[in-house]
Amino acid sequence: MPSAIDEPTAPSPDDPELHWLTHIRSTDPRQLTVRAVLAGMAIGAVMCLSNLYVFFKTGWSMGVTITAAILAFAAFRLAGAVRLTKDPLTVLENNALTTVASGAGFMTGGGNMAAFGALLMVTAVRPDPLPMVLWFGAIAALGVFTAIPIKRQLINREGLAFPTGRATAETLRAIHGETGGEGNMQARALGIGAALAAIVAVLRDAKAAWIPWNLPDKFAIPGTLAGRPLLDWTLALKTEVVMLGAGALMSFRTAWSLLLGALLTYVVLAPALLAQKAIVGSGYKAIVAWTVWPGAALLVASGLMSFALDYKSVARSFAGMGQLFSRDKAAVADPMADIECPAWWFPAGYLVLGPVVVVLMTWLFQIPAWAGVIAVPLAIVMGFVASRVTGETDVTPTKALGPVTQLLFGVMTPGNLSGNIMSANVTGGIGLHAADLLTTLKTGWLLGGSPRVQFYAQLFGVVAGAAVVVPAFNILIPDPTVLGSDAWPAPSCLVWAGVSKAFAGGTSALDASKMTGIWVGLALGVALVLLERFAPKPLRALVPSAAGLGIAMVVPGSNSIAMFMGALAVWLLQRRKPAIAQRFAVPVASGLIAGESLMGVAIALLIVAGVLHK
Repeated sequence: MPSAIDEPTAPSPDDPELHWLTHIRSTDPRQLTVRAVLAGMAIGAVMCLSNLYVFFKTGWSMGVTITAAILAFAAFRLAGAVRLTKDPLTVLENNALTTVASGAGFMTGGGNMAAFGALLMVTAVRPDPLPMVLWFGAIAALGVFTAIPIKRQLINREGLAFPTGRATAETLRAIHGETGGEGNMQARALGIGAALAAIVAVLRDAKAAWIPWNLPDKFAIPGTLAGRPLLDWTLALKTEVVMLGAGALMSFRTAWSLLLGALLTYVVLAPALLAQKAIVGSGYKAIVAWTVWPGAALLVASGLMSFALDYKSVARSFAGMGQLFSRDKAAVADPMADIECPAWWFPAGYLVLGPVVVVLMTWLFQIPAWAGVIAVPLAIVMGFVASRVTGETDVTPTKALGPVTQLLFGVMTPGNLSGNIMSANVTGGIGLHAADLLTTLKTGWLLGGSPRVQFYAQLFGVVAGAAVVVPAFNILIPDPTVLGSDAWPAPSCLVWAGVSKAFAGGTSALDASKMTGIWVGLALGVALVLLERFAPKPLRALVPSAAGLGIAMVVPGSNSIAMFMGALAVWLLQRRKPAIAQRFAVPVASGLIAGESLMGVAIALLIVAGVLHK
């Protein structure tokens, strides 16, 4: 089986689906077994609990798939050693297991807990647990269905990177040793990368009275800009090696676009905004409060334009509506018809789950039914956008797309704070779970797994995550007044609550400079996509990635620098030592992601136990 690094980032001249069917697809029936489902739900629930704690401390949700794959492998190895199980866990079983775990573990992301916490902060009214379980479950399930019509376009045909999906596939190959001696070497490379990342995480994040020294989370870059240190403009060298790993797995074009976007944002735009008093300071929060608007506009415009240019895939998705009651005979000629999820599943899921979400919006958050009817299809479109951006950059832009929804609902339902927050939750939740399933489907595509199996697996994970996250939140945060305190900073909740209050009066909340930024972002997003599609071929490589530029405007400059450094290292290695790059680049990068993720979970649990402090 070829290494994941051999897969092109663009479709080959030959039919990629026929190549997959002939050379990669596995006929192993042991995929979504009972033990894979149960273990995946258990591991996903544990990671959901960990993510819940980490999220309210830091505002971030940690990656799930690689961590879950390694945990599952170790758990079944241990079970085999003590004779609790006879058959070892297969690589495709583990793939299905990690899909279940990811569906559960990421229930804290996509704006779910940011919105829930913000809701309690602005209303001080806690909805009943059972309706909220249904709310989060319905949104996540709708995100799973949203991935169906775009999977073949983004993964099978375009071959988008989905870096975490690639890293997970490489991790699964290495730990299960499917490639013999080559796999053992890659496994060792992954282990070395993971060990180095884990050591860095311990030195940086493990804090206690008996630990005399900690590695700083970033190193300042010497120099000043507009009379202020570069660190004040978010330009620094981070010690989060997971950023290096993610950069190493993305395309170099996306990576240099990230760096270009960071320089334009924090070196050119931010000082000019400060000089014009359009922002109140040079820190990240002050800058991103302005740049989120053009950044979000750029991401939305480019994503929608890319999808519009692929109008045939949209038509195929909705043409599947007629298959609700009859099988389309033309589909029989499609060799992937019995392997991929049928096109009609998407409209069927929409028809079933859409009304559930609308009713819950009206009942729980007093959102007018007509506004709810608008929110669901809007969120699905945003899910398409989020999925494409995730495929290119490995970053799901829920923090950028959420405010767009809040702005729209600020216009449609002015003064409705809870509705403003939870309508954006619909957008974020659907976008995240669509992108999450596509990320795990990328893993399955590389390993030869069944897409239908992973679709079912993700739904099992959604059920487990929804059942865990709401009661866990109520136990962990019994008094919502602690949100925003030193004990529970909940930065994402503060952002969502602040945006909701600002948009309660509609577009009047935005000043003229931000509206100008939005229009510029929209125009730039459209222009970049058109240039990439229609410019002369020699010039297309010089067109920046719209996703890279947009993401750079809503993350600290240090993040973009770190991801560029990871991509640059692999790019140089590929040119000087291509054989070594092919053999070790992806395993080492995967190890960096896995090591920091695993150690981050362990440190978070030790903080909960009181062994370490934040």
